[in-house]
Amino acid sequence: MQKQAQVKIWKAEALPPDWFKRQKADKKATQKLESDVKAIISQVKENGDKALIEFAEKFDKAKLTTKTLKVKAEEIQEAYKKTSQKQVAALKFMQEKVSAFQKQQLNQTETKTTNDGITVQTVLRPIESVGCYVPGGQAAYPSTLIMTAVPAKVAGVSRIVVCSPPDAEGKVNPLVLVAADICGVDEVYKVGGAQAIAALAYGTETIKPVRKIVGPGSKYVTAAKVLVSKDVAIDMPAGPSEVLVLADETADARLIAYDMISQAEHGGDSVAGLITTSNKIAMQVQDNLSRLAALAERGEKISEALGKFGFIIVCESMEEAAGLVNRFAPEHLEVMTAKPKEIAEKLTAGLILIGAYSPVALSDYGSGTNHVLPTGGFAQAFSGLSALDFTRRVSTVESSKAGLAAVKDNIKVMAEAENLPNHYKAIQARFEK
Repeated sequence: MQKQAQVKIWKAEALPPDWFKRQKADKKATQKLESDVKAIISQVKENGDKALIEFAEKFDKAKLTTKTLKVKAEEIQEAYKKTSQKQVAALKFMQEKVSAFQKQQLNQTETKTTNDGITVQTVLRPIESVGCYVPGGQAAYPSTLIMTAVPAKVAGVSRIVVCSPPDAEGKVNPLVLVAADICGVDEVYKVGGAQAIAALAYGTETIKPVRKIVGPGSKYVTAAKVLVSKDVAIDMPAGPSEVLVLADETADARLIAYDMISQAEHGGDSVAGLITTSNKIAMQVQDNLSRLAALAERGEKISEALGKFGFIIVCESMEEAAGLVNRFAPEHLEVMTAKPKEIAEKLTAGLILIGAYSPVALSDYGSGTNHVLPTGGFAQAFSGLSALDFTRRVSTVESSKAGLAAVKDNIKVMAEAENLPNHYKAIQARFEK
């Protein structure tokens, strides 16, 4: 018989002093995890394809060779045969929505100003190559491929590489392969886990290294990304998925429970929480979680996640609740209150969803926004993935003689203040005959 989900209700004033630290510590790489991941990275660096093949057999139960590490064109053609027309249409819909949103972001970023004979312009240049990590294992995530590859494509990246773990038969999920084809991915490899991050960072005989690695993953993937970040750029530490709901007495407890359950089904380390000003809502959500999780598909994983990382906190006021939200800084934040827009302006999260008709599932599949977001409190300093993450901002400066003359006295003052006299001499030389 499936164990029922038990989500504890806390009073805000009764939270242990280290409660937030403990919640985050559960998602951070432990010393042993870091040591294990370092060993994997080292083996990939030393042994290349051989290490990838050995890890595929060890972790994925897949028997691969150097010739089968890379997905072939015929495998993608075969994937289409295993994918329904509705699924293909849904993937194309997502690709188009994300692409349109990302193009709009890029168009608003380039700037040009001219003042007193000096023109300053900021232009965007694409990163040469990127590696997109697409998780596998418990579920297929073609949406993650779209969220990582499409912004790279929009930015103009010339080489887009995808790594995703194979199944026991040595195959990548067909939906992921179809999504890769729709998004114009250049290379797909049957490699998962920390070993995939190492291969993308340092290369092997088959996989050439990339300039930047993006995408979410397990704690092993996240730890690997952090470890290789001294040698190759990464997007952010994107670990186990999170949702936090902020609600008052006007919220629908049943919808809150469904949204927490939908997040918990990602896996046993997913975080799902509620912060509310209503004791009644807290009790109703707790009851709904127990009842609905027991009936849900993937119920065992959901109950495990809710039991370990599910929580409900009751606050005395909305101000207190908002303070806790900002301290937690969740990946996804749903605001279900009487005046959600007013409160949302004061909140910190990777993505804020406003009102009862804006669940996480909408942002995952239908809004065009990106669901590769900072987790573990990193929303306090990081943003969600976008096309901007695949570009370099380059400024150009062009000045007329009159424009340079207008600022040369200020340049002289600053050059002398910083004891760099030749800086000003380089300016002065332009006005000497």
